[in-house]
Amino acid sequence: MNTKIRILLAEDDENLGPLLKEYLQAKNYETDLVIDGEKAFKSFQKNLYDLCILDVMMPLKDGFTVAKEIRAINKDIPIMFLTAKSLKDDILHGFKIGADDYITKPFNMEELLFRIEAILRRTKADSKFTGETIYKLGKYTFDFQKQSLSSNDNVHKLTTKESELLKMLCDNINDVLERNYALKSIWEDDSYFNARSMDVYITKLRKYLKDEPSVEILNVHGKGFKLIL
Repeated sequence: MNTKIRILLAEDDENLGPLLKEYLQAKNYETDLVIDGEKAFKSFQKNLYDLCILDVMMPLKDGFTVAKEIRAINKDIPIMFLTAKSLKDDILHGFKIGADDYITKPFNMEELLFRIEAILRRTKADSKFTGETIYKLGKYTFDFQKQSLSSNDNVHKLTTKESELLKMLCDNINDVLERNYALKSIWEDDSYFNARSMDVYITKLRKYLKDEPSVEILNVHGKGFKLIL
């Protein structure tokens, strides 16, 4: 017997929320609907979910705040934002928090379903990252299994995507990691916004490694990235 995928849906629109819940349940997803950010986080603490879909603009707590609180407890659960905002800054802010995807209102229900299915496929595909798991990067030690970057007594916890991207760079050290290969392996889609999301993660990795002058992540124009050591 297959266990149903369980989704936390946080949407305060009294028309859209019930409509989305009904649609997702019709597609065989068990869906809990909450109408504000506080209820969303409380529901997340009480229940086990496979995916969180969060409206950005909600009463009591906005979606970004809820996502940060969820990420503090569970770094791996997929998060998708629903937003009426189409500004790139808002979208990039969502990715910086650790969002897996976003969809801008108004949206097509089938598109939402395709995005949900893509996220869940990616989650199941995490087992594809095999081979070496501990890497020395100058004074830093990167542990892929523990998702950590450490130097002396300082340990920095990485998100799943940060770890996957850094592992790919390490596995191709001093060689080019092709942009499209990384996108399709980690995001499974080389769309514009996923590409922008990857750029955000590259910037974050550079920031984490900036105190080690022997390590550098280069942009290779038209091709991808290269980790130099």
